[in-house]
Formats: sequence, structure tokens, C-alpha cells
Amino acid sequence: MSERRHPNVVNFEEARATDTARGKFGARRRRLSSEARGSALGCSHYEVEPGKTAFPYHLHHGQEEALYILEGAGTLRLGQESIPVRAGDYVACLPGAAPHALTNSGDRTMRYLALSSPPAAVTMDIVTYPDSEKIGLAAGAEPQKGLLNAALLKIIKEEQPKVDYYDDEPLAQE
Repeated sequence: MSERRHPNVVNFEEARATDTARGKFGARRRRLSSEARGSALGCSHYEVEPGKTAFPYHLHHGQEEALYILEGAGTLRLGQESIPVRAGDYVACLPGAAPHALTNSGDRTMRYLALSSPPAAVTMDIVTYPDSEKIGLAAGAEPQKGLLNAALLKIIKEEQPKVDYYDDEPLAQE
């Protein structure tokens, strides 16, 4: 690895790679934004092998995510649709709009950039309740409407068992 040209400049080959794998889920990720000292815009480079899906089908309520396909082909599960994607395609995943997952349905490694905005502070909150030992997670809360009218409000008890990120996720769509 060569010496960095500047702390705010990183080549994806200079960024540390992290591999994740669990059944049909798997990817190699390089966090470009944090390696270049970015703070307000997330950007990661992903490599996904044929037949693998990087992440379970999910929905962000507080941040926008975008995918830009650099190489290869895949199938984007967006809401109730399955959409073929290929190199040169840009995908906007709007907050609260539709869950999404990207699977490499091609015959070679798919490479893409995932970009994300920071969540808007006024739309998200984590609330703890010491007397009842509860934790509230809220997304899509509008200050004038209050926490109880958030698009997503989840209250859990602190003694709930811890779960792994991939627990109960179905295998990636073939």
C-alpha cells in the first residue's frame, strides 16, 4: 500500500476492507468517506460475489441511501418489485419510502458505491425510560406533532435478549 497523498484523499485500494458473510449474505466493504475524514456524507465501496446479497431487505427512516453500480449486474428488491440493475445505474432509496436489498444475480463480482446522507436530527430520537427500563426508538418524528406520531416508534424493554444482526432474516432472494 502506498503512502497517502492527503488525509482527505483515498483510493479505494488504500481503504481497509471488511468482509461479512452469513449464508446467502456477503460483501467486502471499504468505507471511503470515513477514510477520507468525511463526516456529513457516507460513501462505501462494495464488492458482492454472484448469488450473494450485501444486506437483508431493510428500510431507512432517517437517511437517504443511493447505490451506483460500477461493475456487474444484480437484482434490486425495492418494495414489492424486483428490478434488474447493471453498471451505470443509479438507485435512490428514499427514507421511509420502500424497503430495499441488492443481490448479485450476475455471473461475476458486482461492484457498487453506496452513498448515504446523515439522518436529520429533528426526525430521529432515542428515548430511555429509567423507571420502566424501556428504550424508545423513533424515526420520522416531526417536532410539532411529537414523538408518539413518528412514522416508526419502537419501545423495547432493556432485558430483551440480544439478537444478531442476521437473526430471523430470510435467505437472499434467488
